[in-house]
Amino acid sequence: MQNNKIKTFSTAKPKETAILISVIGKNTPADIAEEHLEELAFLVRTAGAVVTARFIQRLEKPDLRTYVGKGKLEEIVAYVKEHETDLVVFDDDLQPSQVRNLEQALKTKILDRSLLILDIFSLRARTARARTQVELAQYEYMLPRLTNMWTHLSKQKGGIGMKGPGETELETDRRIVRDKIALLKKKLAKIDKQALTQRKNRDRMVRVTLVGYTNVGKSTLMRLLAKADVFAENKLFATVDSTVRKVVIGQIPFLLTDTVGFIRKLPHGLIESFKSTLDEIREADILVHVVDISSPAWEEQYQTVMNTLAEINCADKTILHVYNKIDRVMPAAETGQLPNWAKKSRKEPSAVYISAYKKINIDLLRNKLLQLVKKRHYQIFPNYLKSSPY
Repeated sequence: MQNNKIKTFSTAKPKETAILISVIGKNTPADIAEEHLEELAFLVRTAGAVVTARFIQRLEKPDLRTYVGKGKLEEIVAYVKEHETDLVVFDDDLQPSQVRNLEQALKTKILDRSLLILDIFSLRARTARARTQVELAQYEYMLPRLTNMWTHLSKQKGGIGMKGPGETELETDRRIVRDKIALLKKKLAKIDKQALTQRKNRDRMVRVTLVGYTNVGKSTLMRLLAKADVFAENKLFATVDSTVRKVVIGQIPFLLTDTVGFIRKLPHGLIESFKSTLDEIREADILVHVVDISSPAWEEQYQTVMNTLAEINCADKTILHVYNKIDRVMPAAETGQLPNWAKKSRKEPSAVYISAYKKINIDLLRNKLLQLVKKRHYQIFPNYLKSSPY
């Protein structure tokens, strides 16, 4: 009797394998080093690869030739060869000469932190504005690396870090890239002008903007407050495009905006390219700073966001600090009892502790937000309600 079973084959591409490399100062605590590498691992997983190993070396500063020392490089070379690793990811930006030397030694694909983040942004960009911003940042990253960036591509099969902004990287030269950058800047300026017009049309409404480190729950909170279908996912940079929704609390209407998350060592080119996204923050009346209190590195993430706000001259705005994911660290979260780890946040009179996922203390958040929105709203419309306390 013949076996008529139909054979099936998976068409899914196997995930790339990656190893992580980090150089840390001799006085950097081990737990901080591990947290930084865990964030890098999260970035790699978000990009679609599997992390198979991590290498950390303590040096006063990275080696100018190969980032890591000679002995550590030999160790990495042996691992890459034995396990046929697809890519090696570094937790810092690499100089073009370092990339060239590492490619010669490792014979595999090299990614630094900026290129990895750019790759994730290229995957996440949905609108023409975001795609143009990412493409501009990619070309600006490419320009100083043209001499050696593409020499190994003929031997590669694509994958993470290879999603370039066009089909002609191999034959491109500095002049063509500069022309492309100029063209993209003009295109982005036109898009920004249109966005500015849209924002001006919203000038008569109070504007509230969600800010925070990436993956702290901003989009989940946006869905709760706006009662709208906003994309939310447990991955870094799930939101690249700004999302604006009209919200009404206590008869007071306002605009709520979700923005791209900040991150440690965010590439400067991305900050420049995403200036229009940052304009949503600059022009906001109230900022809602969402913090993932369950993260071991929440204080560092908090400071990263506050430093970035200071860089764009927004640190003096009205800020409501929202400590999210309390359900992960507080067994009695529903009772509102706060443990001692909230020392810093206790100094902030506007702080509120919530779980957007489990909807804990959301009414309290709405009430605090309403008080801030009311104050600004009555400044714009003094006669909106005769009983206005402002």
